[in-house]
Amino acid sequence: MHEFTQEVEELAKAVMEYSLERLKSNPPLDGPRSEQDLYAELGNTITPQGLGGKQTLKVFTETLALACISTDHPRNLAFIPSAPSEYANLFDLVVGASSLYGGSWQEGAGAVFAENQALKWLIDIAGLPKSAGGVFVQGGTMGNLSALVVARDQARKAHPNVKRWVIACSAESHSSITSAAHVMDVDVLKVATNSENRLDGAHVAAAIDELHTNSDSRVFAIVGTAGTTNLGIVDDLATLADCAQKRQIWFHVDGAYGLAGLCAPSVRPLFNGVEHADSFIVDPHKWLFAPYDACALVYRNPELARETHTQHASYLETLHDDSWSPSDYAIHLTRRVRGLPFWFSLAAHGTNAYTEAVEEGIRLAKESAKLISAHPNLELVYEPELSIVAFTRKGWTAAQYQAWSDALLEKQIGFIPPSKNLGEPILRFAFVNPWTSLDDVQVILDTL
Repeated sequence: MHEFTQEVEELAKAVMEYSLERLKSNPPLDGPRSEQDLYAELGNTITPQGLGGKQTLKVFTETLALACISTDHPRNLAFIPSAPSEYANLFDLVVGASSLYGGSWQEGAGAVFAENQALKWLIDIAGLPKSAGGVFVQGGTMGNLSALVVARDQARKAHPNVKRWVIACSAESHSSITSAAHVMDVDVLKVATNSENRLDGAHVAAAIDELHTNSDSRVFAIVGTAGTTNLGIVDDLATLADCAQKRQIWFHVDGAYGLAGLCAPSVRPLFNGVEHADSFIVDPHKWLFAPYDACALVYRNPELARETHTQHASYLETLHDDSWSPSDYAIHLTRRVRGLPFWFSLAAHGTNAYTEAVEEGIRLAKESAKLISAHPNLELVYEPELSIVAFTRKGWTAAQYQAWSDALLEKQIGFIPPSKNLGEPILRFAFVNPWTSLDDVQVILDTL
């Protein structure tokens, strides 16, 4: 099982051929199939004797892979898709083949060094001090949870007698904030946004002061969103930071999607205030062209995170020296070096290429908004700030939106599931793929 036989060598070549062919050609859109349908075709793939490498690869490439929607298809504009660069995808193969462990400096110093350089680029463009640092975790949910646990630990030190802790955020904050609150057994204070649909310091201050005056609960973290998932709106981070500082409350910025815009001069002012954050996250697998899964979690003072997250056991004490061990900065121990494909692509392409690619998504959103505004059947919901365009089809019911979406995927034109805004159905384009063109957009709009 551990010998590199001729069969294994031939399988390696076949895997590379499949991977390279997929990278060179346009990725298929494909789509889901029912479990019953897949089982009827494949049966049980786990057998006492095994299928063999070639046959198992054939099962995957000819059946299973085709039952998955390709997130990097240029007309997959659903949710927040992913479009890894060729360099990032190829280097992900290297990471998988290298058996690298990314939990400690002792075992993965070179890889951790590279990841930290990628983190430093994000720290620098955000404007945090050089002493800031962090770690790549699985995704935004894990990043937000890890940061908020540190925030609560700090609040407990300052206010040891509080019985119920609260996170303050907006109704448009990502679902992972509510999920984190559930895991932590804390409450969530949903604060109304202003007339521009942004969470701002004035509204948050009023809500927090009222809570602190009229209850025994206390807010331990304010969460600002740097690019909401649904509409791409950036909260007023500067006034949120001021509100947090005046009340000595942890300020966390959830920028899983939108903080990639930090590298785009055209929208950089939208993020003013992030430099005052105690922590922030951004997912390179969303709009920074890395493969799944990689969330960059950054702390202003990483020593606070180390105090919270370092795990202690007799077999781990050898790791607890002055070196930088990524397992000390989030809720994890075992860890793959998930930031390396991002680092490789960033180092190979250079930061200017990243700026150009992010700016292209913003440009495409604005051009698409113009097409939608000129379309006789469509209405723009909100002028795009980043790279999300939300719109409605005049006169359609929720069922009609879903039927259109289903037909679009069945015809392999695109993947655009409906969403909602203020309780009403909408459609939305999320542009993160540099290979998506205005022609792709027009193909979709022609079906409406």
